[in-house]
Amino acid sequence: MIVLKNKSEIELMKEAGRISAQALIVGGEAVKPGVSTKYLDKLMYDYIKSQGAIPSFLNYGGFPATACISINNEVIHGIPGSRIIEEGDIVSIDVGACYKGYHGDNAATFPAGIVSAEAQRLMDVTRESLYIGISQAQSGARLGDIGSAIQNYVEENGFAIVKDFVGHGVGSDLHEEPEVPNYGKAGRGPRLVPGMTIAIEPMVNAVGEGVKVLKDGWTVLTQSGSLAAHFEHSILITDNGPIILTKA
Repeated sequence: MIVLKNKSEIELMKEAGRISAQALIVGGEAVKPGVSTKYLDKLMYDYIKSQGAIPSFLNYGGFPATACISINNEVIHGIPGSRIIEEGDIVSIDVGACYKGYHGDNAATFPAGIVSAEAQRLMDVTRESLYIGISQAQSGARLGDIGSAIQNYVEENGFAIVKDFVGHGVGSDLHEEPEVPNYGKAGRGPRLVPGMTIAIEPMVNAVGEGVKVLKDGWTVLTQSGSLAAHFEHSILITDNGPIILTKA
């Protein structure tokens, strides 16, 4: 069942989104060669707690950290630890905050120092595909309009959309209905109506859509070994167009 949010719930989600967005900025600004992923995770944990919120991901389904931090060929769900970020790495951070029972959820991929031209283009295309998807999230449109626009843009640029993992509804639960694929056909799927809150999150591989999960049960890698990028915003559907909730 898709849960529509009322005015008071939307206000709480805006605050959860603000905290989530600022936590992502805190983590992203600290991405540089020589720092550990555990260090980034602690910065985000401390910020979220300082805002009177709770990290959405910590202990969610057994996940052991505040943020998913995925490097290079890791697509999503990387577990922070002792790994040291190196020059030229691209680092995807996915983080959320729960404020008074409501969640924000967002992600971005950050360069560590100077990255390759391919890595930069992958990040640019993935980021742009997110905003193209958001532009389709109009009241009265169909869910498939979002995925179709994202897929077309990514594939036109020679990259591949990950299909094994998708976006989702977000609210009092971190993952709610509906699923929000980053692929599909325009004009298909549930109709978008005011009060819907969804997380759109294209995950893009440089080569091939295939992925595999490590033995840790979390970390998702590209099957090809190629680079991957990930961008995400939580948004609200309104009569006047989509509103990005995860804005700092």
